[in-house]
Amino acid sequence: MSDNVRTYTAEHVDEEQEPESAADEELRCPECGGQLATDTEHGETVCADCGLVVEEDEIDRGPEWRAFDSREKDEKSRVGAPTTNMMHDKGLSTNIGWQDKDAYGKSLSSRQREKMQRLRTWNERFRTRDSKERNLKQALGEIDRMASALGLPDNVRETASVIYRRALDEDLLPGRSIEGVSTASLYAAARQAGTPRSLDEIAGVSRVEKDEIARTYRYVVRELKLEIQPADPESYVPRFASDLGLSDESERRARGLLDTAKSQGLHSGKSPVGLAAAAVYAAALLTNEKVTQSEVSEVANISEVTIRNRYHELLEAEDGITVN
Repeated sequence: MSDNVRTYTAEHVDEEQEPESAADEELRCPECGGQLATDTEHGETVCADCGLVVEEDEIDRGPEWRAFDSREKDEKSRVGAPTTNMMHDKGLSTNIGWQDKDAYGKSLSSRQREKMQRLRTWNERFRTRDSKERNLKQALGEIDRMASALGLPDNVRETASVIYRRALDEDLLPGRSIEGVSTASLYAAARQAGTPRSLDEIAGVSRVEKDEIARTYRYVVRELKLEIQPADPESYVPRFASDLGLSDESERRARGLLDTAKSQGLHSGKSPVGLAAAAVYAAALLTNEKVTQSEVSEVANISEVTIRNRYHELLEAEDGITVN
């Protein structure tokens, strides 16, 4: 009996010691047996003695932020995706996907599909508890749709969402449509970010008329006291030049023409879109690149008459060239 006990004890001790020896081997260099160290900056595990790289491209599973005290760590601690103003609940609620598949990509049974559909319905009801949240959800969806159609970046969408939320909190919506205020918010955000779109372009993707957009935009800017500088014609040049396939030289020449016009005060009281389109057309001619007025007109969404008038003025201002 005692032999059996001794045998079991020895086996038990051996089993317990095996993992420890394996763990020791993992912490040693396979070449020289030296101590391994983790280089978090480069994502590598290296030998401290011979410098052998044992592992590389390691995944950093820590947070993307830094904290310097316990209070800051508690404030920044979170799980899940970052919050965003582009969603009515700031992205904090649960979102059930529309695909009727499980985690392994297999299709759900008919009974499970019915259950998921009921869950989606109730989840949607809980996410929009009152009319204010339904209003906000519809408006932010409109902003996202229009921004996608206009090719505006995420920072403009975020700013537009913040402007709309401020308008909603300050009761600026009564008597105005949700689409009108959301369009005006996007127009203001684009101008604030230095990536402006013309009023005609905004009206082309909006569900409201151009006059209503302009009227609502002026009202929102005045009531919220938004600081928006007048649109700079140069901010339109890169987009027009890119759409027309012009060279960098033409783009630089167009900027030079606009600088000259501004130094002489020719831009005062004139549409920045018209000036930018005329500068691009004039620069293309000066650099011997084939671009027609109709092509520029289509890209800038303005008439050819406006391009001709501004084009003559820009060339006359540049080195005193007179155009007949």
